[in-house]
Amino acid sequence: MRSFPAAVSRALVSRRGAWVALAAGLLALLGVIGALGSVTLTTENEAVPPQSESAQVAALSSQFDDGDASTLLIVASRADGKALAASDLTALTAVTEEVQGVQGATARGPHLSEDSEAAVIQLTADVPEPSARDFVEEVRSITSSHATGQLDLQVTGGPAFSTDISAAFDGADFTLLAVTVAIVAGLLIFTYRSPVLWLIPLTVVALADRAASVVTAAVGNALELQFDTGIVSVLVFGAGTNYALLLISRYREELQREEDHRVALAQAWRATVPAIVASNVTVVLALLTLTLTVIPGTRGLGISSAVGLLIALLSVLFVLPPALAVCSRGVFWPFIPRPGARATAGGAWRRIAQTVVRRPWLPLVGGLTLLTVMASGLWGASVGLGQTEKFRTASESAVGLEVFDAHFPAGQAMPFIVIADAQSTAPVSDAAGAVPGVVDVVTVGESADGSLVKLMVSGRPTAGTPEHTELVTQLREAVHAVPGADAMVGGPGTQDVDEREGNLHDFLLVVPLVLAVTLVVLIALLRSLVAPIVLLVVNALSAVAAIGAGAWLSRVVFGWEALDLQVPLLSFLFLVALGVDYTIFLVHRARVEAASVGTRAGMVNALAATGGVITSAGVVLAGVFAALGVLPLVTLGQIGLIVGVGVLVDTLVVRTLVVPALFSILGDRMWWPGHRTGDDEVTTQRGGPAHVGQPARVGRAG
Repeated sequence: MRSFPAAVSRALVSRRGAWVALAAGLLALLGVIGALGSVTLTTENEAVPPQSESAQVAALSSQFDDGDASTLLIVASRADGKALAASDLTALTAVTEEVQGVQGATARGPHLSEDSEAAVIQLTADVPEPSARDFVEEVRSITSSHATGQLDLQVTGGPAFSTDISAAFDGADFTLLAVTVAIVAGLLIFTYRSPVLWLIPLTVVALADRAASVVTAAVGNALELQFDTGIVSVLVFGAGTNYALLLISRYREELQREEDHRVALAQAWRATVPAIVASNVTVVLALLTLTLTVIPGTRGLGISSAVGLLIALLSVLFVLPPALAVCSRGVFWPFIPRPGARATAGGAWRRIAQTVVRRPWLPLVGGLTLLTVMASGLWGASVGLGQTEKFRTASESAVGLEVFDAHFPAGQAMPFIVIADAQSTAPVSDAAGAVPGVVDVVTVGESADGSLVKLMVSGRPTAGTPEHTELVTQLREAVHAVPGADAMVGGPGTQDVDEREGNLHDFLLVVPLVLAVTLVVLIALLRSLVAPIVLLVVNALSAVAAIGAGAWLSRVVFGWEALDLQVPLLSFLFLVALGVDYTIFLVHRARVEAASVGTRAGMVNALAATGGVITSAGVVLAGVFAALGVLPLVTLGQIGLIVGVGVLVDTLVVRTLVVPALFSILGDRMWWPGHRTGDDEVTTQRGGPAHVGQPARVGRAG
């Protein structure tokens, strides 16, 4: 009786079954795209944990008449750096009068700085989130009409930053998709050296990406998830292309043994499904650990990415094979694989593997030394970007905030909001005012029922600095200590602190879970304890090394003084979860080969067979993540940089040198407590070097 995998593979590639499966797969993908094509993600992207103090203050603010009020700052300075003249102040007064009433806004100012080199107009309006961009653009239209050759006017503040981020992403999704497709297409053409073959996997993965885009948007809206759609698209393209590369590589290998291309494709499908599924399950489970995090954007990314990768898996396993089957062997033209060509396949990788396995200590020490040097880049690295540092290119809101910080107490641009019991207004105000670094405390209103009071507290330190973090801590301690006040401190000035604490919590929670999930999958796949532990340690070291190298490159090459708060967690997750793909591709093949030739020779055969496809997959994945650099936020650029560097090092150093060296040193002990594969000590001739790959005797599979 034919096994279930054999039956499925035959149904996917048979003469009639291939057309049926291809039609069904394409109809399913196109049907999903057509049904959900108009769906777009509508949830906002909040950076602070919902249970944080700043989030609770934001929720309580709805009880005040100005609970939804947004504040813009119009910052004025002279291009020549001189003090503002009387004519400049007259022009600013006209600006104040003109912006007064825009969407119901209240304007105050202009307020001159102590050095007289800048002035600010404060504009407050109760504007709902969907209209915030229109509000900012209308104000900017007015300020641009009053700017002269010497008077510069910049609109900044929370709504202005949101508007600039939104505007920076106008058309960015199309740009990211175009760059990603171009990178994948170029690398596939280089890999296959065929003018035809690359179109098939690229089309399948592109359809999977589009289906994943609309499905994750629908899921995100239904579950009120927040996530970055660009990262999801990159994951789907990168992982889907990797799965396709592994399947097609094994298909080409089988074509060198089989006359019937359908038989060869069915055998390739059965041989690669365990590794592809194990790889996908590892990444999906690792991503689902993000559902336990407290940062909304991180939690949403876990579910959406898992859904996207499952769609990529199903597309590659059930749409790509029938597409290849109907195209026959000729799709590899002009380098069509035929029976008898196997002897010349993987020659360079075999020689590398033989050298490493024969003398393993030098490549092992060299590889680990390189990883240690890369990890040293973490020395002196800092985490946390300021508000003006998060854009790759200059924005009006960032420039305006820099001008404001240069001439006014920096904390006034992002004041603290204190909400307390109305009966405790005076003691809370006194406690806040007594904190070192506090510049001003103003009572701004009471709740509709009169039970709560809102205070606005301005500080001196710049947001994001250690001094600012210390001020937030001291201010909270001071107002919390007021008996019966139930005071809480929130507002824009505290969100950075709460976001930092939330990301630290998520990092300490998720990293062990990701390592545990990866270990369990490796144990299940390899049926061993030693190999999974060794491989996981190496994989984790490789991830840390990549983060260190990325932090160093960020500072020295790109001028980014710090990593953004989410970068360490997401980079580690992607590097471990995606990096284990190559471990699975290589070691699963080594285990299969070891059943007939032993552990050391099995590793040689495995690297010879998979070295090319793993390298191609790594280069593709690195290129796809590098495409994040076209997006305007430094956060995404840093993730793309770190993961790109990490994948290349993991592919070219860890899988090529370190892992084979460890297998050579540990030998059959790698498979403990499974069965030994047999003594594969290499033989020697005439006292010459060992001939790795020709075992002394054959043992049983571990």
